[in-house]
Amino acid sequence: MKKSTSNKTINWGIIGLGNIANKFAQDLLTVENAKLYGVASRSLEKATEFAHKYQANIAYGSYEALAKNPNIDAIYIATPHVFHKENTLLCLENGIAVLCEKPLAMHAEEVEHMIAKAKEKNVLLMEALWTYFLPHYQFVLNELANKTYGNILKLEADFGFKSEHAKTSRVWKKSLGGGSLLDIGIYPIFAALSTLGKPKNIKAEATFTDTRVDSSCDMVFDYDKNVTAILKSSFLENTPTEAIFYCENGTIKINSRFHGPTTVSITDINGKEKTIDFNYKTIGYNHEIEHFNNLLRAEKTESDIMTFDFSKQLIETLDDVRRTIGLHY
Repeated sequence: MKKSTSNKTINWGIIGLGNIANKFAQDLLTVENAKLYGVASRSLEKATEFAHKYQANIAYGSYEALAKNPNIDAIYIATPHVFHKENTLLCLENGIAVLCEKPLAMHAEEVEHMIAKAKEKNVLLMEALWTYFLPHYQFVLNELANKTYGNILKLEADFGFKSEHAKTSRVWKKSLGGGSLLDIGIYPIFAALSTLGKPKNIKAEATFTDTRVDSSCDMVFDYDKNVTAILKSSFLENTPTEAIFYCENGTIKINSRFHGPTTVSITDINGKEKTIDFNYKTIGYNHEIEHFNNLLRAEKTESDIMTFDFSKQLIETLDDVRRTIGLHY
């Protein structure tokens, strides 16, 4: 993508002020020519507190009020999954660019509707899957695309932790799109899709909570030439949370918490290992923010990295896994 030479300050808004919004706002403060202008929560008190903490100009007790503020260029949506479509459409209808937290919506039909609306309004929309924009992940994608160590033979990727979430948390609530698959399973699936593409066949099994959402999910994606991706998400146990690409002439391992800022270890065919440190100084959300800001300044309406087609593939694959394990919302 050709970068715009403009250094226009991008005024941001945030809808939904939970844990991930705090991380996003913290990193937004590190981005040049970007400003947190307004925030919105269903609680004005919470919004006011958040605005003060991150130096926002204005706080609202309604999402509609924020979306109608003419000074806002872009809104980051950090509400629970089930509200993503509704919140995104609100912003797009008001001509405001949207960076919507992953998963973009609950199922493929909703994603199609959101993309269609963005195209109709000629407004930028992008799924906020921050991993795609992190330097270590882009490095690995480049190594794999260049076949530095030959073709991929197998991928193993997992994301698991023993959840301390209270039983009242959104992650356990079916009505809010809870469960491990949509919350954290999306990351191992993303690792497979971004390197191997859509699988030819999916095998999956899950364990379920008494609230009828998945507490863990084990998946095997089959590709041509006997290539497989072995993927896992879990709220029941601490797992390595690594992504390991076994290639013909070596192994590339994205170390623990592969989806966030981390290191990459490479072992060549002779067993020689090296570890690359990317010297991250932030939580990591600044990279997707900078990409989105550049798209806006260049008057783009779609990302050349997190494309609409990729977001469609991602939600379609999540839908396929859900059908396989019998998870219905």
